[in-house]
Amino acid sequence: MATDPINERYSGLAESSCCLSCGGAIGFCDPKPGEVCVDLGSGRGTDVLRMAEAVAPHGHVYGIDIADGMLDKAKKTAEKMGITNASFLRCELEHLDLPSQSANWVISNCVLNHAKDKPAVWKEIYRVLRHGGRFVVSDIYAVIPIDEKDRNDAQAVSECWGGAVTKEEYLAAIEGAGLTNLRILEESEAYEKGRARLRSFTVAGTKPSKCCCRC
Repeated sequence: MATDPINERYSGLAESSCCLSCGGAIGFCDPKPGEVCVDLGSGRGTDVLRMAEAVAPHGHVYGIDIADGMLDKAKKTAEKMGITNASFLRCELEHLDLPSQSANWVISNCVLNHAKDKPAVWKEIYRVLRHGGRFVVSDIYAVIPIDEKDRNDAQAVSECWGGAVTKEEYLAAIEGAGLTNLRILEESEAYEKGRARLRSFTVAGTKPSKCCCRC
C-alpha cells in the first residue's frame, strides 16, 4: 500500500516543537460560550483546546485531520487537560464527517492548500456552517501558477507549496461556494519555497444569514 506523504510528514512532526502554520486564524476568531467550532487541519490540537475552553461548558469544538500522529497527540493532550468538549475526527477536507448547519465558526491554518479539490472543501465549509456562521482561514497562494507536474506531486503538496493555487482561483472557490463578506485580514510579502513563489494570507467571511437557493 502506498504511503500518504501528508500523513507521514505530519505524523512525524506530532511530537516536535516546530511551528506548522503559515498564519494565525485563531487570533481573528472570537468564539462564545455555547458555540460550535471546527478546526480544519487541527494538528496537535492547540487551537481546538483553546476554543473548547472559550465555548465551555455547553459548546463543542471539532478538530479535523488526516495525520494519525497528530490526532493521537491531540486526544492525549485533551485527556491530560481534562477537556471533554472537544472531539478529533479523521476525515478528508472534501468530505467532513459533520452535520450540515452545525458550526458557528470554521478556522484553518495552512491546510487547505493540501486538498485536491479545493472548491469541494469550500462547499463543505458552507454546508457545515450555520446561517450567519463565520470562517477565518490562513493559507498560501501561488504568485505564479504552479507547474502541473508539481501540482500532481504528492511530496510537493505535502511540503506546503505544490498544491497552492493563485489568489484569483482561491477567492473564486470561496465565492463559488456561496460564502460572502470576504475580507483579507493579513498578507505576507512573496517568498520562495520549493519551486514556487508564494504569499501567505488570512481570509475571513460569512455564510449569509438568509439563504435563497442553497441549504
